[in-house]
Amino acid sequence: MTTTDWRLKGEWVKNCNCAFGCPCDFNARPTQGHCQGLVAMNIQEGHFGDIGLDGLRFVVTVSFPGPLHEGHGTLQPIIDARATPDQRDALLQILSGQHSAEGTIFHIFSAITETLLEPISAPIEWVFDMAGRKSRIVVPGVLETTTEPIRNPVTGAPHRIQVMMPEGFEHRGAEVACSHIVATRGINFRVDEGHGSLALVEQRPAGVVA
Repeated sequence: MTTTDWRLKGEWVKNCNCAFGCPCDFNARPTQGHCQGLVAMNIQEGHFGDIGLDGLRFVVTVSFPGPLHEGHGTLQPIIDARATPDQRDALLQILSGQHSAEGTIFHIFSAITETLLEPISAPIEWVFDMAGRKSRIVVPGVLETTTEPIRNPVTGAPHRIQVMMPEGFEHRGAEVACSHIVATRGINFRVDEGHGSLALVEQRPAGVVA
């Protein structure tokens, strides 16, 4: 199979319905037995072959009936409306996993996805403050998700915690936050209080760049 070299570097958000600390990061079962959530990226530097991807964004919402490794997932790609047809195709090819090594994030997603929904092209509003553990992603008519610091249940003070994954396939280190999600198109679900991860990542065909 012919593969194309690519690179995505930028801001990364993962929000889901699990308790703070995302059991997936610890090879544990989902808090509620099933997984509903999203991953999203603001690409600061990127390419697919000779197609530039700087400044574009994407969101992928997911729903799994059990732990991710058991598969049977449904996946909804949402691609930045600013992307040209070639850029849109490039991002979808990267997300397909066919240009990634086995065991890398997009290859894994392709292996555990049973139902791939028709991609949505839409504007993606993006606010990201990793140090403050805050983010806001809005896809009008499709999705709204935010993160904020976890609060101390007694004092209400912001609580800071990080997850470090020296061999992680998604990121090598992330700030953990509290997430809120309302998804109303494709995969419909609501999370009033869930897990959030904010990270700076660089992904290539061989995986995360340390």
